[in-house]
Amino acid sequence: MPYQLREITQALAADPADFMAQCDQQYQQRVRKAAETILKRMKESPIVLLSGPSGSGKTTTALKLEEELERRGVSTHTISLDNYFKTMDRSTAPRTPEGDIDLESPQLLDMDLLDETFTKLTRGEEVIIPKFEFSRQMRNDARGRPLSLGPNEIAIFEGIHALNDDIAGRHPEATTLYISARANILDGEALRFKGTWMRITRRTVRDLNFRGTDMTTTLSMWHNVRRGEKRYISPFKNRAHIIIDSSLRYEVPLFANYAFALEAALKDLDPRNPRWKELHEMVASFRYFPTVDPALVPASSLIREFIGGGSYHYS
Repeated sequence: MPYQLREITQALAADPADFMAQCDQQYQQRVRKAAETILKRMKESPIVLLSGPSGSGKTTTALKLEEELERRGVSTHTISLDNYFKTMDRSTAPRTPEGDIDLESPQLLDMDLLDETFTKLTRGEEVIIPKFEFSRQMRNDARGRPLSLGPNEIAIFEGIHALNDDIAGRHPEATTLYISARANILDGEALRFKGTWMRITRRTVRDLNFRGTDMTTTLSMWHNVRRGEKRYISPFKNRAHIIIDSSLRYEVPLFANYAFALEAALKDLDPRNPRWKELHEMVASFRYFPTVDPALVPASSLIREFIGGGSYHYS
């Protein structure tokens, strides 16, 4: 369901802190409902697969699910599928149509190891969760950690390809979730901000704050990210038992604080980039929104995954 710009503006003018807290409470309620579904399906499988496109808030949502399940007495382990990347062989790595290594491709994951991991965990057997070192672009099995699941334990595996045929498709008994910022913002009937724009804004700010990637670089990759989503992620969302909308009504006013930085970054973006026009439209759309003080964002908010200063630890 879309949000209305007028309602957002009025709520922020009246009491921004209260409005933002309400938005986060509404998201927390979505997480609670998802946790209830997971509990109902525990007898089917102790494996939970959480997928969603870049910038959807998968990591924070997985941690929030872990909290909700722990409150209900279920011991929960959250594992990033990033650790199942294979050490890359550039000679055989999948390529984009432009000839670059396709970093969005599921072929980079060790599907056979994941299959074995799910099977053994379901049987109560011990597995070694691998560790992928991004600084060296290689999997370091020596840094892996053991894991086994007892009768009242769950493992949440989160990553963009979790619902892929070679992952969820091999284990249809697993509980599956799909998360994305799905709500557009309208001004009456006029579209002011797309849900997909929320995700690229989140990713651009996060990459700048925590991954040492300048905004121009992240924006320049967006066309390949979107292409990968359409090929490798979106086609499998109907496999999800649970679909969660991670958009928050106050987040565009929050990210409006970065509008000038984003505009400056676009000046260095190659005009031949397939998303050049759309990205300029996105940045121009921030003019419709008031700004809100980032200090008012609750510490436990999903948005803290992207701007920092939150209560969750992201390894």
